[in-house]
Amino acid sequence: MASVDYLDFDSLLTEEQRLVRDTVGSWVDDKVLPVIEEAAWEGRFPKELVPDMAQMHLFGSTITEYGLPGLDNISYGLIMQELERGDSGLRSFVSVQSGLVMYPIYTFGSKEQKDKWIPKLASAQALGCFGLTEPDFGSNPGGMRTTAKKDGDSYVLNGAKAWITSGSIADVAVVWAKLDGVVRGFLVERGTKGFSTFEHKGKMSLRASVTSQLAFEDCRIPAENILPGVEGLKGPLSCLTQARYGIAWGALGSAMATYYAALEYSKSRKQWRERPIAAHQLVQERLAWMITEITKGQLLAWKLGRMKDDKTMKPHHVSMAKRNNVWVARECAKLARETLGANGVVNEYPVFRHLANIESVYTYEGTHDIHTLIIGEAVTGIPAYNPPME
Repeated sequence: MASVDYLDFDSLLTEEQRLVRDTVGSWVDDKVLPVIEEAAWEGRFPKELVPDMAQMHLFGSTITEYGLPGLDNISYGLIMQELERGDSGLRSFVSVQSGLVMYPIYTFGSKEQKDKWIPKLASAQALGCFGLTEPDFGSNPGGMRTTAKKDGDSYVLNGAKAWITSGSIADVAVVWAKLDGVVRGFLVERGTKGFSTFEHKGKMSLRASVTSQLAFEDCRIPAENILPGVEGLKGPLSCLTQARYGIAWGALGSAMATYYAALEYSKSRKQWRERPIAAHQLVQERLAWMITEITKGQLLAWKLGRMKDDKTMKPHHVSMAKRNNVWVARECAKLARETLGANGVVNEYPVFRHLANIESVYTYEGTHDIHTLIIGEAVTGIPAYNPPME
């Protein structure tokens, strides 16, 4: 697919950033798009694509140690954009492996933990998942009920996590639990006694992604499996900031895919005196809205990436980009579906798959409403999502 660039966005990118985007984009065109519709239809994660992603250093790509490329954050964002142009589930998989598993181990882990896991995760010899959300606690992670108790040279975990990407295929889970009332991170390996996983069934969205529940029943792990470098909710929330940053870029890829599908369809579909429907004012209004909002989203994501590299980015900045760009992707998918008419609901075209996927992205990693309130607190200084007790 040709790059969606209305305002010479490419001129803002370095040669290396364009190379990263185009390399991943070509791989998505050649390897992902030919198989993703069938995989989503079958409810199957295309695991055969994982070795290619590891070979391209897509896992932990911003890390400079362990032979990893140490890319800047705009390059990382462009990777997320291209992956989600293929499928939200694919971007989610890489986002979890990089931002929610490798990031906390690299940032908060001991040297032994990093030396053991970062090379394996980077090469896809090991896959990871991130256990924070619980069946009863999504937007309020501080209410988690999963607990850890020190017992000699071990910790014993009890509780459950829900809606965990890659949970059933992960070799290691970064699990957040309360130890003496304080949130701590733990590394739980596949096969540990008392640790089990169950796939969420019946998903109508993210069908090419593995989504699981994690259960811990007197799950005993070695004491050295605790992440030593962080205590409290700032640990998992800082991980979510990394993931949300990637989503802000990834959502643009979804929007680009549906916009491009609508544009090409409208130019080839003829109606009323054999004129293409692209000649109709209502269709042009949709396309004009889509390209305008995508362009604004590109500039927002680019500025956010610059701030992230300069270490001036704050979580509420990420909330604005995640909230805006996912909403734009959601609206683009709707407008594309309308433009394609009946063809918008069949998997001959990517539109309805993206439309279904973006509904999940609209909710996870902080719902649209929660990000609205985070921005509201930033501009007013008053938190509305967790009011004090009367």
